[in-house]
Amino acid sequence: MNDHGLVFIQGLLLAFACVVILMPPYIRLLHWLGMGKKIREEGPGSHLVKQGTPTMGGVLLVAVILALSYVFDAMDASTYSPLVVLALVGALGAADDFLNARTGFGIRGRQKIVWQTVVAIGVAIYVQNHFGFNGVRVPFIGDVEFTSVFQIPFTDRGFEVGALFFIVVAVIAIVGASNGVNLTDGLDGLAGGTLAFAFISYLMIALLNSPAQPNLALVCAIVVGAILGFLWFNVHPAQVFMGDSGALSLGGMLAVVALITGQIMILPFIGLIFVLETASDIIQVGSFKLRHKRVFRMAPLHHHFELGGWDEEKVTMRFWIVGALAALLGVTLFVSSIPK
Repeated sequence: MNDHGLVFIQGLLLAFACVVILMPPYIRLLHWLGMGKKIREEGPGSHLVKQGTPTMGGVLLVAVILALSYVFDAMDASTYSPLVVLALVGALGAADDFLNARTGFGIRGRQKIVWQTVVAIGVAIYVQNHFGFNGVRVPFIGDVEFTSVFQIPFTDRGFEVGALFFIVVAVIAIVGASNGVNLTDGLDGLAGGTLAFAFISYLMIALLNSPAQPNLALVCAIVVGAILGFLWFNVHPAQVFMGDSGALSLGGMLAVVALITGQIMILPFIGLIFVLETASDIIQVGSFKLRHKRVFRMAPLHHHFELGGWDEEKVTMRFWIVGALAALLGVTLFVSSIPK
């Protein structure tokens, strides 16, 4: 095995060990600070027993990922943006977790979207300027770019249509993935497991990419290790919840990793569970507002199956299976589209 392979394994194992060692005292700290989760009364009745379980576990994940990325000297142009999103959106999520634990009400959804959008725009502009993306890469088709220039009326300035198109796609992807993972984070272990499969997929893509992106792959390995360490305490019955500090930040980070690898178009396949969870929520809200009827027993989708009689562990494991298969499909689409 070459040195790069050893570094990836070391990063993953060290991240796992750090989280496993630090989480017990961190959980005690959360208990001491009163960071117990407030469970929504309108949710499934079986979830009321989770009242008071410490939340804000994502803060430790973010800290470990950032620290180890620095220790392993994985900082370069391919990793700055994912780590910045992890930190900035993680700060938003931590504030929301804190308010939820103390008051029962977090930051309003619209306010969170504003902050996510501001961060996403800044990161999208940086990625576009640094990597020169003027379109997207579509499986089996190749790069779809728009090189024409739109001239601003009554000025001598203009901008490339492709650059603007990429920025718009990037912002939608970052905000969408961030909230999609957050919606998925409703059952013990559900978001963590599906995120692990997604980051493993992009680790492989970063290594197989042309040119390869070893530092980005290393950061993905660190993320996977940290998530696996978190799952040690988050599987049913959970001792700690990820909270918005982890779900929002890791979802946004996943989208930025997809952007930098040039494989944003296969993110809906790799993150199929997040897409289904988001779609179910949108359909439920839209149907109720337009027709005053519900399509699902309860949204997001995992609650629909819970109320249909599936045990929480069964929902989680079956969603993990779908997530793993979807991740394999995404990697297969990538490999099949590599120019011969």
